[in-house]
Amino acid sequence: MKAIPLATVIVLSVEERKALEALAGSRKSEARMRDRARIVLLAASARSTRAIAREIGCTVGTASKWRVRYARDRLGGLSETGDRGAAPKYGPEHDRRILGMLDRAPPAGYSNWTAPLLSRELGDIHEQYIWRFLRAQKIDLSGRKSWCQSTDPDFVPKAAEIVGLYMNPPDNAVVLSVDEKPSIQALERAQGYLKLPGGRAMIGQSHDYKRNGTTTLFAALNVGTGEVSGRHYKRRRRLEFLDFMNRIVKQHPGKELHVILDNLSTHKPKRDMWLARHPNVHFHYTPTHTSWLNQIEIWFSILSAKSLKGGSFASVPELKDHIDSFIASYNEEARPFVWTKSVVHQKRMKPCFAV
Repeated sequence: MKAIPLATVIVLSVEERKALEALAGSRKSEARMRDRARIVLLAASARSTRAIAREIGCTVGTASKWRVRYARDRLGGLSETGDRGAAPKYGPEHDRRILGMLDRAPPAGYSNWTAPLLSRELGDIHEQYIWRFLRAQKIDLSGRKSWCQSTDPDFVPKAAEIVGLYMNPPDNAVVLSVDEKPSIQALERAQGYLKLPGGRAMIGQSHDYKRNGTTTLFAALNVGTGEVSGRHYKRRRRLEFLDFMNRIVKQHPGKELHVILDNLSTHKPKRDMWLARHPNVHFHYTPTHTSWLNQIEIWFSILSAKSLKGGSFASVPELKDHIDSFIASYNEEARPFVWTKSVVHQKRMKPCFAV
């Protein structure tokens, strides 16, 4: 007949019992620590390991483990996790090597680092550990951010002039934001609604398309009203720009016009003959590399998202009519943009990684 092993006997001192009862009843300690303390207290009351497991809601092996651990190590044993297996394969030196490799250029033919590529170059660090380490460091190898930094030495006064026109325009004057959107393509492709097997319907379009030509849209945004005026041209030379400006001037007879422009060469005449013939028109140029200061760029984004994206056009005239219809619809409910600037809290970048 097989002998039944006897449960480890637990005898507690007064101090140990007080400490265990405090731990078992504490709401600040971890739940697992409270369970371990209760296991020991039940064991000290001569309860069987199986009965303890049922009351605690754990396995018999867990109840036996902490019963034996306390008998051997007393209170200090409750916070131990036992044998931790083999020593860690990778350490701080491996981490430093990974970060150091990120400071170098990727191998020839590659544009950016990946974990498999880092593992190959380092030789003795597995790619799975590299992925885990990069996630812990919050380094995203595939993440990209872009920026446009102005190098204009007169950035501050020029930017202040533009923002001043937005925030406090001159009395009895019209402020216009003007620019071109060149080479808008008339792409023709099959499209329609797709019914998926699950019952879901979505818009679909063919991967193939036909190019039917392009148009260049000159547009002027009235900063005060939000209304947009546009005209199509084949090219974007000085000739087309002045023709568009002549039409804009006719739309505002007798009005003083303040026109916000970027630094495209066609916007800057070598001789101010046109401006001399139109003394009521004043050009204001944004600093270099600051297209975000020109509000017409915001409207171009709206045009792309709501009118052009996903469209199909069999010809350039069809594309022009489509854009003109959007402008007319937009102007029916046009509102001026609220020009604000939120507070930017600069995030500290890790020196090992550049986005």
